Amino acid sequence: MQLTLAPFLTRADAEGDMGHLGIAVSGGSDSTALLLLAQDWAQDTGRKITALTVDHGLRDGAKAEAEVVAQLCARLGVDHHILTWDDWDGQGNLQDAARQARYGLLAQKAHGLGIDAVALGHTHDDQAETFLLRLARGSGVDGLSAMRADWRGQGMRWLRPVLTQRREGLRDLLRARHVAWCEDPSNFDPKFDRVQMRQAMGDLADLGLTADRLVTTATAMSEARAVLERAAHLAAKVLCHIEAGDVVIDPEGLMDLPLETRDRLVAGALGFVSGATYRPRRATLTRAIEEALDGQAATLHGCLLWRHKTGLRVTRELSAVAGLVAAPNALWDGRWRIKGADGPTTDGPTTDKTREIRALGEGISQLKDWRAGGIPRQTLMVTPAVWHQSCVIAAPIAQESDIWRLETRPEQNDFAASFLTH
Repeated sequence: MQLTLAPFLTRADAEGDMGHLGIAVSGGSDSTALLLLAQDWAQDTGRKITALTVDHGLRDGAKAEAEVVAQLCARLGVDHHILTWDDWDGQGNLQDAARQARYGLLAQKAHGLGIDAVALGHTHDDQAETFLLRLARGSGVDGLSAMRADWRGQGMRWLRPVLTQRREGLRDLLRARHVAWCEDPSNFDPKFDRVQMRQAMGDLADLGLTADRLVTTATAMSEARAVLERAAHLAAKVLCHIEAGDVVIDPEGLMDLPLETRDRLVAGALGFVSGATYRPRRATLTRAIEEALDGQAATLHGCLLWRHKTGLRVTRELSAVAGLVAAPNALWDGRWRIKGADGPTTDGPTTDKTREIRALGEGISQLKDWRAGGIPRQTLMVTPAVWHQSCVIAAPIAQESDIWRLETRPEQNDFAASFLTH
């Protein structure tokens, strides 16, 4: 049977809002096959695709593999961009940091190119391997649930169009079209947990634990997760509201919830504010919640979790946005846009290029009446402001402006709904 993405992408594009699709292509067989299938779909539908390759810089051959993808895209007539990760601080789990960076780089570039969704090349085999990995780590319902085929994170829509396909079937497609792929040496290195799981799959299949059986179980766990997320959704409608980009939670009501719902609610708030694709580890999350409820601020997932007289607040961490810069009208931190109501030059003689959107930060000291709105200082400091060099021109959340207005993506105003849509 001929492989095609048409059924999946037709459903994903039911509202006709996916005119430009990004394809994450590492150069491996899965993502390379995804690229070819996406090109078939684009040619049939007249849609645009753009390939994105992340070079993590973690091994010598990575740059060459990215160039191989670039050459393939040139032959196919597909736009291609190489994104480089070069700011790992050497702290924490390298693979997790690389994964988070990969999603961040892809989302940032996709926003800049006007891409509506990014497709990833995860397969049926990845589903089974991931289930085993998480089972070995003692994961709960979320960790053991099947990968999502369509979700939002970091202000971007993500798709997995080949999630039901087997890796060998995709390789057959590449062989039939005489397209080579790159082999990452780490895929054969037994020091990596995923490689160990992949090697163990043959023995497990003899015991009845086939890839199909593992994926079936993961799907059942997804159904359980949906029930739990519905409970968190209902709790969020009662206990939470949005203020200046923060999720504000009623602490007393939070403490009355079952622990599973409590942790899920706060994890959802952290993801909602930070745009992070994955939730924090359960033990770390539980400890942070308990510290915050006791009055000790905790930093987690690029957010500050802290208790205020208005409630338990989930605020963007200043260090996470301190280096973010955007032009007026561009998306900042995946959530905000500041636009000039009468054009970009109505507030003085400076030109467009001298203005930029940055976090308000210590610029709050330039505002005389920032306290008037009753919004906490920590919250205001991580909201966007229009800067001209070292001067704050406008900070629409802290002070009303007749010239500059703030816009947010519609989904950023409904935290409760995020449990049903991600």
